Amino acid sequence: MGKGGRTAEVKKLSEQGVWKSPYDPTDAKAPTLPTKGEIKASIPKHCFERSYFWSMYYLVRDFAMAAGFVYVTSKVLSTDLPNFADPVAVLTWTFGWGFYAFWMGTIMTGPWVVGHECGHGAFSPSQTWNDIVGFIVHQALLVPYFAWQYTHAKHHRRTNHLTDGESHVPTTGEENGVVNNQRESFYAVWHEAMGDGVFAAFQIWAHLCVGWPLYLLGLASTGKLDVKGQPLDGRIMDHFRPSSPMFPEKISAKITLSTLTTLASLAYLLGVAPQEYGFMPVLLWFWNPYFVVNGWLVLYTWLQHTDPSVPQYGDGEWTWVKGALSTIDRPYGIFDFFHHEIGSTHVAHHLFHEMPHYNAREATAAIKAFLEPKGLYNYDPAPFYKAMWRVANTCHYVDDVTGIQYYKSFNDVPKRKDAAKKQA
Repeated sequence: MGKGGRTAEVKKLSEQGVWKSPYDPTDAKAPTLPTKGEIKASIPKHCFERSYFWSMYYLVRDFAMAAGFVYVTSKVLSTDLPNFADPVAVLTWTFGWGFYAFWMGTIMTGPWVVGHECGHGAFSPSQTWNDIVGFIVHQALLVPYFAWQYTHAKHHRRTNHLTDGESHVPTTGEENGVVNNQRESFYAVWHEAMGDGVFAAFQIWAHLCVGWPLYLLGLASTGKLDVKGQPLDGRIMDHFRPSSPMFPEKISAKITLSTLTTLASLAYLLGVAPQEYGFMPVLLWFWNPYFVVNGWLVLYTWLQHTDPSVPQYGDGEWTWVKGALSTIDRPYGIFDFFHHEIGSTHVAHHLFHEMPHYNAREATAAIKAFLEPKGLYNYDPAPFYKAMWRVANTCHYVDDVTGIQYYKSFNDVPKRKDAAKKQA
């Protein structure tokens, strides 16, 4: 879709009373966008101050909660398998460890957010200290710190760019098997076979369960251009090889360090630890919560930049301000406490990633007061789980990588059998 207007999907959602972004760059009456400097001037200056004390406080708080939760869990649950002849014991054991996995993963997403702030330089005034803390925290969570620091900076630098973006870059209809609004292959055909609801559930599973490792391996959700701005032409942009097309040569030593440390951690967790403590204890105490952490971080990135009413921009249309203002704030309820409000203050974070999270709420209020009257502030009040289901149902592909594009849904592509009937 070019400048001709929004997709039918957006109009349909609007008629249903579902939130849509107030900013439509295809509208002739679209407001003039402010500069980054003008937006920054609306925020109290102290919001940009970074404190060693407060940053360390929140990190220690998170680890203290995690340690306390581990201690309590160790007193009420056993890693030994239950007696399968006793259904009550099986249900208790299964529910208990499921409860632990979800909430431990939820708690440990807090240090993940703080570690990611280290990569942005928001943790303290010293980037050396930021890198030390961020490296330790992220590598403990099997994140190759320096590699992800570089690619995530590009995600902020090129937000919602259709070719040079980084993470959750939309794929085209042709790449998904839609040609001339007809289903030809791949996801388009899978969707028809599965049905709307099952395909949406598959989308959620794919994003939350396998999305993160596939992204790190360069097999999903990366950009379309290498570090020099050239098309990939089949090359894989993984986070582990110093020679990966996404990295400049000057940071090869840092990439090597991140990779070696990650591989050492994996060797311990997959080889040494199971032999020393047993497979089941390692699975229950570490791996299950680890997958929950991954699910949370992918969910945030997915929902904060994806909606059928939020534009994606090609080369001739994209600007940094347009990309940053395509970010969406969403409410996350109690999870805001554990995750340092990363989802409900994400607009502020994308505009000014060097700002520490403990000042983001005040900054968000100032940004909202400045942008909302102009129709430029995105806040979807829907609960995140409802938004997730809607996005999984409606945001599948874009028509092209040029101009201004909006997500389209496989739900609106004619079924092959219906198309065949019309031709007959």
